[in-house]
Amino acid sequence: MSRPDSPTKPAPVAALGSPLSPRLTVRDGIALIVGIVVGVGIFETPVLVAMHLQTVPQVVLAWLLGGVLSLVGGLCFAELGAAYPHAGGVYHYLDRTFGSRLAFLFGWARMTIIQSGSIVLLAFVFGDYCTQLLPLGEFSPSWYAAAAVLLLTGCNILGLNPSTWVQAGLSGAKVLGLLLVVLAGWRGASPGGLTVPEPTHSVNLGLAMVFVLFTYGGWNEAAYISAELRQVQRTLPRTLLWGIGLITSLYLLVNWAYLRGLGLAGVANSKAVAADLLRQTLGDGGAAVTSGIIAISALGAIQGTLITGARSNYALGQDFRFLRGLAGWNHRYDSPVGALVGQGVICFALVGLATLTRKGFATMVDYTAPVFWFFMLLAGVALIALRWREPERLRPFRVPWYPLTPLVFCATCGYLLYASLAYTGVGALVGVGVLAVGLPLSFLPKSP
Repeated sequence: MSRPDSPTKPAPVAALGSPLSPRLTVRDGIALIVGIVVGVGIFETPVLVAMHLQTVPQVVLAWLLGGVLSLVGGLCFAELGAAYPHAGGVYHYLDRTFGSRLAFLFGWARMTIIQSGSIVLLAFVFGDYCTQLLPLGEFSPSWYAAAAVLLLTGCNILGLNPSTWVQAGLSGAKVLGLLLVVLAGWRGASPGGLTVPEPTHSVNLGLAMVFVLFTYGGWNEAAYISAELRQVQRTLPRTLLWGIGLITSLYLLVNWAYLRGLGLAGVANSKAVAADLLRQTLGDGGAAVTSGIIAISALGAIQGTLITGARSNYALGQDFRFLRGLAGWNHRYDSPVGALVGQGVICFALVGLATLTRKGFATMVDYTAPVFWFFMLLAGVALIALRWREPERLRPFRVPWYPLTPLVFCATCGYLLYASLAYTGVGALVGVGVLAVGLPLSFLPKSP
């Protein structure tokens, strides 16, 4: 859900809809999609993908497949966004199709699982790479992750949000980190980097795809972009094809650099793959610089996710009486202090969960994945149901090859939901349990 228009009195979630004017070009759309999707996950997930595949061709195929499936999902969300332009996004589609209780369950999941889990997994990226610079003992990544959550939550409570140029600089740091990785892969190679090693573990493509598609996460933002594209019927397919094509090419290039520099076994056994690659090719100085760049970039990603999460949680607190504590607004600092504190408490609990499992980043992907794919599956069903239920609705963009495309999307979501439950660890079970807590809460009355 997007940030409300008014910083002092955000609108309730259910009232976030507003008419949007077509003003974006194909170039604008491509820039938005690439900017949203390419995050710091690419510095962590290649390790987890390599751990569950046996050969370099399998790794390449997984990342290619991720791009194709992301395009399918983007097309489906583009029809929903163009036909039902609403800043509530998935919340609005589910409310329109299945009713307010299921929509609330999505809002609950976004608050307790999806958004908070994303903040913590980004915090562990920060922790993993800070540990390369200054280790703090056995639980070093957890200490850094907790410190990042505490520091940025406190800054936002005091209204000390970074300015736009600082955010732009943080995004630039991420791009610089990726360029350094590619340069390092070009300059140096492991003796057996791109050869096929002797398998030391079994293939688990389902779990590998959970991590791949997590890294492609953000294609669902096409739901928002589509309503503002000029001549959407013609420009949206081009925007998605070019945008996701560029992202896929970038991810393949970065993975090529990892594999060429460290080899498949080296990637699979790495704790901070970008730093290890730079250490091998450019020495300890290169590794330190890269670790610092990635850590700073992760802070920027945490800040953005923390802001949007707090705003949508504030709106949820306005809509539901029993969550009214989230709706506290500090007019002195112009910040949603109740939502920020609540979000911070959830994040600290998740840092504890990730520390107990000793898997950090991977535990948080496990925690968010089943719930995310459950709601993506419901969004795919909503597309088909709304086509059938509202045939006269104006649809500026129609998903091609209907109903095959949404059926492929639903099948993909269903398989990833199964894979994220069958192959992941305790994090997934905790995530499902937290979602289940929201079910009886959905029957409580809304605010008058």
